[in-house]
Amino acid sequence: MLRTVAALVLPPALPFEFGTLMEVFGVDRSDEGVPPIELRVCGEVAGQPIRTTVGASLVPDHGLEGLRGADLVAVSATRGRDFSPEVLDAVRAAAADGAMILSVCSGAFVLGEAGLLDDRRCTSHWMNVDELRARYPRAIVDPDVLYVDDGNVITSAGTAAGIDACLHVVRRELGSAVVNTIARRMVVAPQRDGGQRQFVEQPIPVCTADGLAPVLDWALEHLDEEHSVSDLARRARMSERSFARRFVAETGTTPHRWLTLQRVLLAQRLLEDTVLGVDDVAARCGFGTGALLRHHFRKVVGVAPVDYRRTFRGVPA
Repeated sequence: MLRTVAALVLPPALPFEFGTLMEVFGVDRSDEGVPPIELRVCGEVAGQPIRTTVGASLVPDHGLEGLRGADLVAVSATRGRDFSPEVLDAVRAAAADGAMILSVCSGAFVLGEAGLLDDRRCTSHWMNVDELRARYPRAIVDPDVLYVDDGNVITSAGTAAGIDACLHVVRRELGSAVVNTIARRMVVAPQRDGGQRQFVEQPIPVCTADGLAPVLDWALEHLDEEHSVSDLARRARMSERSFARRFVAETGTTPHRWLTLQRVLLAQRLLEDTVLGVDDVAARCGFGTGALLRHHFRKVVGVAPVDYRRTFRGVPA
């Protein structure tokens, strides 16, 4: 049961991520049937201002003693990476006492320093995952998901994914009716599909080899056409074997995978900027059929084309 939540805030704190914890766990919605939750805002020292990244400070009512006895310890995002032994001991003690531990975005680094991510699946903002892996090699980092529930440790990806993770905890502990009520008040989906891959900018790889760059530029301008490795090798005036070897060395992937990725990137732009139907987008990108586009799009981006368009649709070009 979720009765008490301790939100741990460490400097420099990110206010939006802190706000997600306050909105989900800190607003009294008992008049709508949501069980009351005691929320404790905790810092290293009670009453000591905590600087944020936006020129304002937060003043916690509780120190680290506020973590004791909490059903959930929620570690908010922070730009910091050096945490005091007292903070880490308090988080470890809460976990040992049976509390669920939730991190939002870069709060995962606190869990990593405390040893709570060892041999566990976890995630963080896609911009942080390489650093998280490097610092905590025993952590099993999944960069593609919005959150990971690994028993008593829940980690979320960046920013708004903290809402997804918090609502997941509510659903897990208090049921679907309660999470639906909270989500409706927040005007958010009670459960989003897909993962954070759909939000990662995937730039076109830069190719420096004189023999390959013109071929890749040409291929990008003709993605709606079929391109075999032999055709591309002939255009580059190389043997097929030499072309394939050089291609992997320059781009880090195979010609087929590179073409698929570029077609998906083009599909993303068309879904965002045009009103073309999925079949027309598929034809423009060289996938041929909507079914083939859906297969590759979901594999690369993590969601279906129609769901991606719903999220990122701009003004029609």
